[in-house]
Amino acid sequence: MENLKYGEKIIAEFDIDKDFEIWPNSANKDYAIKITLPEFACFCPRSGYPDFATIYLTYVPDKFVVELKALKLYINSFLNRHISHESSINEIYDTLDNKLKPKYLRVVGDFNPRGNVHTIIEVDSNMIKEQKYDTSSIVFENTRKFN
Repeated sequence: MENLKYGEKIIAEFDIDKDFEIWPNSANKDYAIKITLPEFACFCPRSGYPDFATIYLTYVPDKFVVELKALKLYINSFLNRHISHESSINEIYDTLDNKLKPKYLRVVGDFNPRGNVHTIIEVDSNMIKEQKYDTSSIVFENTRKFN
């Protein structure tokens, strides 16, 4: 790792258990934190082609908030990984949920189109808690309803 530039070295050495910093939430009320991370990148596990996305985080903190540089480094740690859209967003959700234990958490990955396919992956605390999926109201243009 001696030929790496300092940013590459920091990203390569990032350890989620050691380097992911959280701070006490000093507010005594509920409020939302919204974070946009427009430079997410990883590699497709099948083709090896790069995938790019904007990650949108919304959370209502309980006892902790995330330190933003640590969050940036965590997101950048996906840069050299071969991981699917679905797995990456679910991993980000699980990591933030486990580390912060927020009252509410929503993670959306809006992936750049590749091969004429635009993918948006969303995981939300309310989806997880409810565990019920009524797809009868989901309608996509030019397609049939799910039954």
